[in-house]
Amino acid sequence: MWQQVYDPFGNAVISTLVAAIPVVVLLAGIGLFSLKAHVAALLGLAAALIIAIFGQGMPAEKAGMTALYGAAFGLLPIGWIILNIIFLYQLTLEKGYFKVLQDSIAGITDDRRLQLLLIAFCFGAFFEGAGGFGTPVAVTGAILIGLGFSPLAASGLSLIANTAPVAYGALGTPVIALAAVTGLPLLDLSAMIGRQLPFFSVLVPFWLIVAFAGFRGMIQIFPAILIAGVSFAIPQFVVSNYHGPWLVDVIASVVSIACLAMFLKVWRPREIWTSAEGAAPTAGGAGAHVFDKHSSGDVLRAWLPWLILSVIVVCWGIPQVKAFLDSLALVKFPVAHVDQLIQRVPPVVPAAKAEAAVFSLNWLSATGSGILVSAIIAGFVMGFSPLGMLRVYGRTLYLVRYSLLTISAMLALGFVTRYSGVDATLGLAFSQTGVFYPFFGVLLGWLGVALTGSDTSSNVLFGSLQKITAEQLGLSPTLMAASNSSGGVMGKMIDAQSIVVASTATRWYGHEGDILRYVFFHSIALAVLMGLLVMAQAYVPPFTEMVIQAPAAAVTP
Repeated sequence: MWQQVYDPFGNAVISTLVAAIPVVVLLAGIGLFSLKAHVAALLGLAAALIIAIFGQGMPAEKAGMTALYGAAFGLLPIGWIILNIIFLYQLTLEKGYFKVLQDSIAGITDDRRLQLLLIAFCFGAFFEGAGGFGTPVAVTGAILIGLGFSPLAASGLSLIANTAPVAYGALGTPVIALAAVTGLPLLDLSAMIGRQLPFFSVLVPFWLIVAFAGFRGMIQIFPAILIAGVSFAIPQFVVSNYHGPWLVDVIASVVSIACLAMFLKVWRPREIWTSAEGAAPTAGGAGAHVFDKHSSGDVLRAWLPWLILSVIVVCWGIPQVKAFLDSLALVKFPVAHVDQLIQRVPPVVPAAKAEAAVFSLNWLSATGSGILVSAIIAGFVMGFSPLGMLRVYGRTLYLVRYSLLTISAMLALGFVTRYSGVDATLGLAFSQTGVFYPFFGVLLGWLGVALTGSDTSSNVLFGSLQKITAEQLGLSPTLMAASNSSGGVMGKMIDAQSIVVASTATRWYGHEGDILRYVFFHSIALAVLMGLLVMAQAYVPPFTEMVIQAPAAAVTP
């Protein structure tokens, strides 16, 4: 048994600075030195292993096995999702149906700003709720690039849009994990997050369009943005507070898609922006109706692969379906030298606790497998032969080879920082901020997602620390645990995993540094705004009336 050490140098400042080295190496490699993502990831992983072994005192065999565990997790489920969503995209591209899909979206609106709103925000939220784990960025990035958006715009804007839905992604998985590690009631956490994120569900669509078209371009379509945001925020609040975390994104996104589509049937902006660069408006009337270019059968066939994908991904995410599929094919591998042999210790957890490390080979129930089934069904519908699909799959595998390597290295880095205690060293630095902790607690959640690429993982890492620190400072543990998840969603756009997914989906691999620089300010600014909201909920009436207090039984003595 090895116990984590959170101040290995006997000086909190030095320990914190050393703990930050792997993250600095990774982000500087991508953002400052424009290294290829897989090179930067491997350098970051090397730095993490060195710090874990020689800084934190982690036994070398434990560090090595932890890295292998993370790399395997990077391939399944994350890499498996990317591979199969790009496969589906390649199938539709080869048959020409993606062009029909593009024209059909233009039939709803030929204004690029409204297309962006509909696809990146509304459709992206649906795929986040149904699948999570990179699915929305992969899908929306591929669609936007097919519509003619530049690779930078398609990548960066997909990442910005994929914020407000993240806390309830994959049928509420992050909230469920947060409840498990904190012992706080699931429905209380769901409700508290649902009293934070709706403000941003209204704000983010405006932010998204300003990032693309500027303030003037946003004002011109103000009514449509308001419809999209409010029609998402209201169901998000209602479902999260009165039902639970499971269907929040799915219901809110469907309502938002329906409301925006109906609104666009009766309203159009004075100027139609046809530039996919977001630079210049083009005055003009409505574009050609989609059925003037394509038959209704072609339009149906163009949308059918994505409808099939939507239905199957939702079904794949239902807990009962997952349990059934796991009963057919689930193999668990306890990670040698790691499983139950590494202890987290106070103050990160209330009492010393051995960390589990079990790799679940759930190849059948994984979201990527549902996407693969969708792609195969869609391939037959589009007229592919089995040999033809196999040929396209081989090309897709070659296309994403570096992306899979990068994601494996990224997750290996994240797992090493987690099991070595490096993440907790960074987290404890935030917990020393006293009265300002509600603000910095949000940034802790942001850091957790930026490190791990997952709101679920951030909640597992820092949820208990948030609860303990809140109790010590006399704050609501429910508020601070929820803020870890709500703050984390703003880190989703800069985590290296999501950036690689975006660059792969838009066929812009090697430009991850450009994407990171594009989204970094937006991530920081939105995280700061979330921090200010949580500060208000902690101290400023009437915001304090929104806070849910944990029942006595859930509060650690």
